[in-house]
Amino acid sequence: MTHLFKAAVFSFVIIFTSSHSLHAQESVAVEKRYTDEIKTLANRPAVKAVFQTFQDLEPQTKQDLIMLTETPAPPFKESVKAKKYAAMLKEAGVDSVWIDEIGNVIGKRKGRSGQKTVVVEAHLDTVFPEGTDVKVKQKGDTLYAPGVGDDTRGLVAILAVLKGLEKAKIETDADVWFVGAVGEEGLGDLRGVKHLFKTNGSKINSYIAVDGDGISEIVHRGLGSYRYRITFKGPGGHSYGAFGIVNPHSALGKAIYYFTNDADQFTRQGIKTTYSVSVIGGGTSVNAIPFESWMEIDMRSESPERLKGIDQLLQAAVQRALKEENGLKRSGPDLTVDVKKIGDRPSGKIEPTVPLVQRAMAVSKHLGATPQLDVSSTNANTPISLGVPAVTIGSGGKGGNVHSLNEWWLNDQGVLGLQNVLLVLLAEAGIAN
Repeated sequence: MTHLFKAAVFSFVIIFTSSHSLHAQESVAVEKRYTDEIKTLANRPAVKAVFQTFQDLEPQTKQDLIMLTETPAPPFKESVKAKKYAAMLKEAGVDSVWIDEIGNVIGKRKGRSGQKTVVVEAHLDTVFPEGTDVKVKQKGDTLYAPGVGDDTRGLVAILAVLKGLEKAKIETDADVWFVGAVGEEGLGDLRGVKHLFKTNGSKINSYIAVDGDGISEIVHRGLGSYRYRITFKGPGGHSYGAFGIVNPHSALGKAIYYFTNDADQFTRQGIKTTYSVSVIGGGTSVNAIPFESWMEIDMRSESPERLKGIDQLLQAAVQRALKEENGLKRSGPDLTVDVKKIGDRPSGKIEPTVPLVQRAMAVSKHLGATPQLDVSSTNANTPISLGVPAVTIGSGGKGGNVHSLNEWWLNDQGVLGLQNVLLVLLAEAGIAN
């Protein structure tokens, strides 16, 4: 379906799908008032001065990236990097900086009115376990190291924006929080941002997450997920001598079969919803009936209703398997099951007509890119699910092999990423001088 708008009112941006997208999207219009707003903002002398500062800071920005990348931040152990980042924010000029109870670094730059609070955030943690070699290696112009792009580049980008604002003496109307968040990756389960909104949610009016490279992608839909560790438990015993007791492996196999069979039908229509039995384990020996059998399951959808629907299928499959295995026993106690949720990432959507999304699109277009509205699982999930205007935008350059030991980032017009963050931030926070 194509919508027609008068050329004098709207400029068009075609939105393409990416690897995260659920389906082809129709054209989305950027209202002329936002393209005009961003053009006017970018042409202000003080903003042009920040752009020049970004160029001047390129050598230091590179050194900041290397230094922070080489500071390990494995899951649940981000404290060393947090302390270092807090010191960098303080040196760059925030009015106050603190590390909250869960480990987030928050640097507050006061606005003139302070009637609004705009958060600009990147995450401190990486997916790599303690002991991973995070030494940066350079080949040509490309930097290689675990975490160099995801999301250390994001941390450095918002730090550079802060430095630029300070040097140009730009005062915003809103308070701005520069945040280095913990727990974005894996079983961190967005714990940093969840805590931020639990304790400060009423203060936050807009949320800009900086994660990923380039300047085209704008995430305005949160890909939610439920993750479970399900463990069937029995007495265990000798494969011959205790024959007839409940077998946790048999129950696990039934649960997987019933769930995947029903989930297959459920996910063949409607908004894209996925499931994966990702890890299984249990048992001690070939001649022993196991005392436990477990699996870890990941389910995802941008639709809260669809996510709840597939979750219900999982719970029903587990209970059916439990009942059937207990019905087969000849002796001994019943099988039990422990269903533990180990991940709960909220989902939701911020409409493309919301000013923050429009501004992010207008900025991307102004900088010469083609905006791509997308869905993904990022720290923006939490504010999106709460109805707080939120997007995730890129920090510039090019990157690849994310979450692998040979992750890389190339400073290919990386300065545009800094301009991207600056313009979206200033459009939301307002310039007061």
